[in-house]
Amino acid sequence: MALMVGPRALSTPLRPAHTPLALEMSAKGVVITGGAGGVGYAYADEFVARGHWVVICDVKDPEVAVQALRQKHEGGIGRIYGCTADVSDVKSVEALADFAKEKIGTVHYWINNAGINGGRRSFLEVPTKVVEAVVKVNLIGVLLCTQVALQLMQSQKGVTSHVFNTVGSGVKGGGTPGYVCYGATKRGLPQMTDSLVKELTVGVQGYEQPTPEGTVNVHTLSPGMVFTDLLLDDSTPELRKFPFGVLAAQPQEVAEDLVPKILGVSGNGQKVEFLTGDRVLTKFFNRFIRGEKSEYIDDDGNVIKKPGAQYADNGVRLQY
Repeated sequence: MALMVGPRALSTPLRPAHTPLALEMSAKGVVITGGAGGVGYAYADEFVARGHWVVICDVKDPEVAVQALRQKHEGGIGRIYGCTADVSDVKSVEALADFAKEKIGTVHYWINNAGINGGRRSFLEVPTKVVEAVVKVNLIGVLLCTQVALQLMQSQKGVTSHVFNTVGSGVKGGGTPGYVCYGATKRGLPQMTDSLVKELTVGVQGYEQPTPEGTVNVHTLSPGMVFTDLLLDDSTPELRKFPFGVLAAQPQEVAEDLVPKILGVSGNGQKVEFLTGDRVLTKFFNRFIRGEKSEYIDDDGNVIKKPGAQYADNGVRLQY
């Protein structure tokens, strides 16, 4: 007989002898796309630290990331699994959903985090293949992942679950010179999310909407400016001084703020943000009124390297 433990039924108990069963029963199942590095990896780190069960995927093999997190959280009740997946390919996304169901059973949170920007350059210089890649990953990929996630989550009887679509620069319609394709794809995600909220709550006029076994809510997730490859690749000293040096944060700082917000979300169509209006005003006040310097960028626009930390050539702090 299977033992009910954590988010799924297991054939054998995985719980350490000293861990109360009630704690594992409170664990949530989480899927994070693009989780082998950057803020996706930081999300996974924070979820596992809190005792939740996580599946990460990436277009590259995430095994090294998985092993790093297992080693870091050895002895805890959190669990981490990884698989290779191309979010722009429906068969690959369906395989991801099957993998998640096999490893963690119930999926309570699905975070569409995978994204690319195609490099910072004039739109006229962007190769057609790069245009297609950015649209496939950032827009088609989110559509496919959300559709597959909805199918999985609505089949989970009695479970309320949540899908988060990650937005970024261009989401409010402002220009994103150097990132035309990226901005255009991110601009579409709030509209997509709002449409799904209406479909899930009101339905589609003229179509019968069967009652799903599980309830799914859809939200947007905004990590703001994060010191990752996406931000620092092709950057200039001027950009690093402002706005990066004022507004950007390290992935772990963002995850520590956003994961509790994700776990605490309720209702449908929420906007979960790191760079809230209050936080932006505080950062501007500290920099331009109080004269506080950035802890990450020096006066010449160079990344400040912390003792004991390792960095990539572009200035991104290595996570493992």
